[in-house]
Amino acid sequence: MKFYRFVIKRRKAVFILFAIAALACAFLRTKVAVNYDMNDYLPEDAASTVAIDKMEEEFDDPIPNAQVMVPADSKKEALAWKAKLESISGVEAVIWLDDTTFTDAPLEFYSEDVRGKYYKDGYALFRVAISEDENLTANDAIRELIGEDGAMTGSSVSTAVATAGTITEVRRIAIIAVFFIIAVLLLTTKAWAEPVVVMIGMGVAVLLNMGSNLIFGEISFVTNAAGSILQIAVSLDYSVFLMHRFEELRPKCDTAEETMLQALLSSTSSILSSGLTTVIGFAALCFMRFRIGPDLGLALAKGIAISLVTVFVFVPGLIMMMYPLIEKTKHRSFLPDFHRLGNFVIRTMLPMALVFVILLVPTCIMDGKNSYYYGATHIYGAGTTYGNDTQKITDTFGETDTLVLMVPKGNTADEYRMIVELENMDRIVDITSILSMVGPSVPSDMLPSELTDALESENYRRIVINAEVNSDSDEAFLLVEEIRSLAEKYYGEDYYLAGQSASTYDLKDTVTADMTKVNLIAIAAVFLVLLFILHSFILSALLVFSIEGAIWINMAIPALAGNPIFYIAYLIISSIQLGATVDYAILMTERYRENRQQMDRREAVRKTIMDCTGSVMTSGTVLTIVGFLLYFLSTHRLLAQLGLLLGVGTVCSLCVVVFILPGLLYLIDRFFVGSGSKKRFVQ
Repeated sequence: MKFYRFVIKRRKAVFILFAIAALACAFLRTKVAVNYDMNDYLPEDAASTVAIDKMEEEFDDPIPNAQVMVPADSKKEALAWKAKLESISGVEAVIWLDDTTFTDAPLEFYSEDVRGKYYKDGYALFRVAISEDENLTANDAIRELIGEDGAMTGSSVSTAVATAGTITEVRRIAIIAVFFIIAVLLLTTKAWAEPVVVMIGMGVAVLLNMGSNLIFGEISFVTNAAGSILQIAVSLDYSVFLMHRFEELRPKCDTAEETMLQALLSSTSSILSSGLTTVIGFAALCFMRFRIGPDLGLALAKGIAISLVTVFVFVPGLIMMMYPLIEKTKHRSFLPDFHRLGNFVIRTMLPMALVFVILLVPTCIMDGKNSYYYGATHIYGAGTTYGNDTQKITDTFGETDTLVLMVPKGNTADEYRMIVELENMDRIVDITSILSMVGPSVPSDMLPSELTDALESENYRRIVINAEVNSDSDEAFLLVEEIRSLAEKYYGEDYYLAGQSASTYDLKDTVTADMTKVNLIAIAAVFLVLLFILHSFILSALLVFSIEGAIWINMAIPALAGNPIFYIAYLIISSIQLGATVDYAILMTERYRENRQQMDRREAVRKTIMDCTGSVMTSGTVLTIVGFLLYFLSTHRLLAQLGLLLGVGTVCSLCVVVFILPGLLYLIDRFFVGSGSKKRFVQ
């Protein structure tokens, strides 16, 4: 009470303090670096990450991370293209046909097996290594060089496209989302000025969170793209709830200051409860070894905490300062009283609850039948420049990926035997190594330095493997396992395998292992918070059970449709849907318990629907709109799918909370309605 009295009394000073902090954070957010490469978020001890680090220690020449295809009528023209590519700042290496042999023969003298990997149907294909530090400028320069007749693909290109395109898309989505949110607030509030108050409060909270992300040094593209929009959508109802409680108590208090004090005191528990479950849901992402989870989880948990502080410290003074304008702009409610909806729920809640319980088993099973994308190769589909270029290269040269195997030098016989076995593996179409070009009988010190520098260091030799696989496929994962098994056969654990397929394989291993752990931690943590809030084991279990059921339904839909989903989106949305929408179940349950003190079960259900639907629909509609905006407006398919799962998942949670949960509460009423209820209504 003392704290709230101070906040209300010093509201102008608080307003100035928050305004200065928001302006400072608006500047600081421009200093927060954004990382668009998913592979950078693999655990530091992942085999592919260790391999890349080790190769960077041993060799100056990097691993190719892009493919560039250009039209070329002859070997001479192809070599001219190669020279132009090598001259671009940021291009560290360009590998072509001439790097695989000593001969300087015309193209027609090469065998089809050798030539077809680098030159086919009038096109030359180069494997290019682009510096991470100059990735964006180098990709732009290559794009300008090759023009519309050329094509380029690979992890470096995908990262550059995401870097350039996502910033523009996020800005456009945020602007459109704000207009939609204001429209929803205009329909669900009772004064034209109320949406202004809510949006100012949320704008300050978002700026504070974005600027304070500087403490992390850099954030992932997922956090940058979705973090602020999710923060608004999830915490919007805190300000709305406080404002509605203020209006509800205003006729009962002598002054506006006393009204705000009572509104804060009476709403603190509910708002903190909702905020805490949301923070817990996001914080569960921090237990992922794949570091995009902690990146997003920390930023969102911090964002919700900042939103809570803003609602309790900044928004009360803002409401007081704008109260005269709110009074002048009051209008009739555009929402119905939901009496008919209450009657409908009463008539159908028990059959719906039965159907829901029956559906849980098959939806849970279908959730486990989903197929997944793990890497970045499917992020841009047909219709985008990157997707069209990838398809163009695939149509000409087939699906290809480059892996680099590094082994200790010294045992030439074992190395040669291993290379022979590699060449006999399915899917491997080309190997570049010292022994594959000259055989085991030629000493390496007799070879030209331009060859040995790229393939041999003081301690190791590199074997460049080209394979006909999509790096995010079962065939690629099987090939990685076979290569690692073969290398282990000859060298034990003293070998290193790097490349997109190897990184994606490790990404698959990491996020798959994260699944059960993250979900169980989120469920257990939210359950404990609910137990603390509701003081009822059965109610806490029921609420978690209800929202988890909505999550299973959400995840069963793509399985039934046969649409693969990005595993990262799957992991993230499970925690977000649980943390963000369990608030609706809390509100519905607490209001039902309150109403049961005054009326019987059926009337309590009707009154609860009438009391809560407006608030639940406001927050749920905003979250749904934000999700579908991401889906429809983002060309980045991971973000788009995250938006789709968020939108559909919120609708599922809303339906469960409004149509299913009342029936479940009705059925287990006797287990949680306490002795404080009027005796005639306990039966």
